[in-house]
Amino acid sequence: MPKTLTRPAPATVGDYIRTIPDFPHKGILFRDVTTLFADPRGFRICVDQLLAPYAGRRIDKVIGLEARGFILGGAVAHQLSAGFVPVRKKGKLPGRTLSQPYALEYGEAVVEIHEDAIQPGETVLLVDDLLATGGTAEAGIALVERLGGRITGCAFVVDLPDLGGRKRLEAMGMEVHALCAFEGH
Repeated sequence: MPKTLTRPAPATVGDYIRTIPDFPHKGILFRDVTTLFADPRGFRICVDQLLAPYAGRRIDKVIGLEARGFILGGAVAHQLSAGFVPVRKKGKLPGRTLSQPYALEYGEAVVEIHEDAIQPGETVLLVDDLLATGGTAEAGIALVERLGGRITGCAFVVDLPDLGGRKRLEAMGMEVHALCAFEGH
């Protein structure tokens, strides 16, 4: 019988993530989590590790930031038996919304949440794939707080510490949990 060669499984969540140079602009190293999502073992490990610090805590809702945060947030909410709430780009939600602008490298963007998505006093976990400057996460936090919710933590797959997002969120008093970090941007 021919011998079957098998590749060893990646050791960490970061090992499942593909890096694409010069995307979307020259000089950027894009951290592509779609390779992580496509691998059943990697995706399971990722979701389990994202929710581990929050298991046993009261979490009423998980918010996922557009767009990859929807994939992760839905899976985490399911495992925590919590509701899921999308935070979307302006104009994508059909009901009455609250809007929150935030700064981008060149310009500004706006995210929105349904006005009735979070009830006063609810405990909320923020989930996204990547923490860079922290602007989108800060906008999501502001929306939850405007609705009377309380952020219990912010969970990310990737942290890009050189861009300062973790420090920014921690300066706001947020607990930040990231599964891996990559240098650069």
